[in-house]
Amino acid sequence: MNKVLIINASVRNQKSHSRKLTQLFVDNWQQKHPDDTFSYREVGLKEIPHINEKWIASAFIKPEERTAENQSGVALSNDLIKEFKEHDVYVLGTPMYNWSIPSGLKAYIDQLMRINETWKFRSGTPDGDYVGLLKNKKMFILSSRGDTGYGENEKNEHMNFQTTYLKFVFGIMGIKDVTIISLDNEEFGGAIFENSKKKIYQEIEAI
Repeated sequence: MNKVLIINASVRNQKSHSRKLTQLFVDNWQQKHPDDTFSYREVGLKEIPHINEKWIASAFIKPEERTAENQSGVALSNDLIKEFKEHDVYVLGTPMYNWSIPSGLKAYIDQLMRINETWKFRSGTPDGDYVGLLKNKKMFILSSRGDTGYGENEKNEHMNFQTTYLKFVFGIMGIKDVTIISLDNEEFGGAIFENSKKKIYQEIEAI
């Protein structure tokens, strides 16, 4: 039995296409893995605080040396990391905003990206050699984008700071098994978008 964490990052609710993708994923996965359990983490409609000076002061103190005051700076971060570590499969639904990710998702990632919690330096001191501390995890990134051509070797690949960044940063944490499924052409609407939806929906249902 796997524990599946659904992460939604869109600031839209009913009109969000990335949320429709995660819901389709859940419906499909439940049919094929009826014993798996699901949890939800909202980072789009519910604000995740950005890190601040107090957070930084707490995060870089060794856990055994933290005072109660130090610990309070990363209390939420500790909870989010604990939740993240407890799950086996991650399903991240996110739109592309200005060729990147929503600020709420960035804030969430900053809360997770903790030295000696989700990653470390191999030598124990800054050496440019990052070691992820999360093992045997699987991630699905379900993205929605207004335009097209952001995939590997496509014309707009150089403008994709969404899925390329997400794959990289979660890879630093140790998540190497990443599947990316992207719904393109949202901005165009009409038949071109409907064709994109049909293709991507079939791809999710085939997982």
